[in-house]
Amino acid sequence: MQISEARGCGVVSGRDGSLSWRVWAPKAKRVDLVLFDGARQRSLAMSREERGYFHCAEMNVAEGQRYAYRLDGGSERPDPRSRWQPEGVHGPSAVVLPERFAWTDGAWRGTERGDLVFYELHVGTFTPEGTFEAIVPRLAELRALGVTALELMPVAQFPGARNWGYDGVLPYAAQNCYGGPHGLQRLVDACHAVGLAIFLDVVYNHLGPEGNYLAEFGPYFTDHYKTPWGLAVNFDGPGSDAVRDYVLDNVRMWLRDFHFDGLRLDAVHAIYDFGARHILRDVQEAAEAVARQTGRTIHIIAESDLNDPRLLHPRHHGGHALGGQWSDDFHHAIHAHLTGERRGYYRDFGSIQQIARAMEQPFLYAGDYSPHRDRKHGASPEGLTSDRFVVCLQNHDQVGNRARGDRLSSLLRDPAKVRMSASLLLLSPYLPLLFMGEEYGEDNPFPFFCSFGDEQLIEAVREGRKREFSELVGGESVPDPQAEATFASARLSWSWPKGSLRAGLRRLYHDLLTARREWPALRHSQRRAARLLPDAEGGPILELRRGSAASPDQAHIFFNLGTHALALPDNRAPEAKVLFSSELSQYTGARSDLQDVTRIHSAECVVFGPPTWRAFG
Repeated sequence: MQISEARGCGVVSGRDGSLSWRVWAPKAKRVDLVLFDGARQRSLAMSREERGYFHCAEMNVAEGQRYAYRLDGGSERPDPRSRWQPEGVHGPSAVVLPERFAWTDGAWRGTERGDLVFYELHVGTFTPEGTFEAIVPRLAELRALGVTALELMPVAQFPGARNWGYDGVLPYAAQNCYGGPHGLQRLVDACHAVGLAIFLDVVYNHLGPEGNYLAEFGPYFTDHYKTPWGLAVNFDGPGSDAVRDYVLDNVRMWLRDFHFDGLRLDAVHAIYDFGARHILRDVQEAAEAVARQTGRTIHIIAESDLNDPRLLHPRHHGGHALGGQWSDDFHHAIHAHLTGERRGYYRDFGSIQQIARAMEQPFLYAGDYSPHRDRKHGASPEGLTSDRFVVCLQNHDQVGNRARGDRLSSLLRDPAKVRMSASLLLLSPYLPLLFMGEEYGEDNPFPFFCSFGDEQLIEAVREGRKREFSELVGGESVPDPQAEATFASARLSWSWPKGSLRAGLRRLYHDLLTARREWPALRHSQRRAARLLPDAEGGPILELRRGSAASPDQAHIFFNLGTHALALPDNRAPEAKVLFSSELSQYTGARSDLQDVTRIHSAECVVFGPPTWRAFG
């Protein structure tokens, strides 16, 4: 079965200079296109097609022209495929022709999966200005650090000016207060100019509650399934063909018209499709088609709570063949052990044995019994290479879904543990994801924030946050998500003064990201072995070997997960030398150099390797 190509909905330019509007509105008997000229407006009756489509065309229309649809004589509504909402979710749409942008990235071919180092950021809080354009001056710093791919939290148009982005209601429109579609194209072009790939987080499991008019047009949603955030998207019920086209054309638009190198699919476990051909497979195939057309490498990465390898399995094995997926077990194991937290899903984690296992397999629950879920969870990822899995120490969920948005550096309060946790991440065999500011120990929080206009919705969100965390922080002390001060508290300080703990941590991230590129053993995603010493039950030392055991080119890595300094095991190759210690003074640790490293401090990482490899220290 071939995936249907774009049906030409939205605004499309014709060869004769005309613009055509096309909309799917099967619930309406009549649709009028309303064109705005300041306070004046004129209406054009749209011609009806089969299966609920309407269209019309007009000559001499400029980019930026405001327009809306009127269904059966009702109120004006923005275009479901609007690419620009200059006046917000309730205002008219504006004509945008993305093909007119003057790209300069013609030589860009993308980034191979094994080279991906993600940097997740929220556009509104990454800079004081909170715009796409304001990110551009910081790109060179990120590239120099060793980041290879930006990952933007969702930018689809949401209500107000403050939101994480997961309440977007117009998936085709780049947020107006961030700089709209033109600003986004300039950011993507600038990323490629400095050698950075750029990914976009997209939400196909639900739409937000305010400004969501899609249900007035057609059966975009279904009540057959439930999500925690709103009505599920209709991927398999009556009328779902057009809904699937809506999503697949959106995938094509971001990858083709905006030149994104990949998409991160939010919470695919809440995408319900029981048809014979799952929408995720169609998303992947649509991305592959764009990659062939453009000659660029494109990746589709899924976030999933299921530990389900079918997301990645090839199609001939019944899988969806996505490029990769987030693996939360790695984060949970390290976080629970280092912080001691055991609430919620952390109940399933915390043992030192799990950290060792997490270095060898991405799913700690692969058909195992989960106390938190009170059932078996997950399936074996056997046969899948480790570069198919994205892991982290922090991300928007793990930080922002805490009551106050506390970051890991604030929770641990121990610079040595922060440095060791970074070493666990960057020396692991998986693709690392950094959350903005993590690389220098940002201590500003990242709490949940929003700026809805509906008073009932605002109060419901406030009360919901209080209820969720009442046992933890006493309800009233949860930051008000609607308050501008809550949003302002999340802005990065973007500061690492020379000689400070921050500067030391940032250098550690830089050096280990350099090591990931330069040390041959770290390029082999499958060749690794981990164990606890002196024994699998009581050993506070984690030993990780990267590279082939039969080759002298092996990285021999030790992490002291205990509370006291210990003698380093004497099981290394005779010619091996010390290449790295997380406790070097250049990282503001206790070691002055890499000489006579025979003991390993508490919360220290030490790496041994061939004398021909670059040492850091």
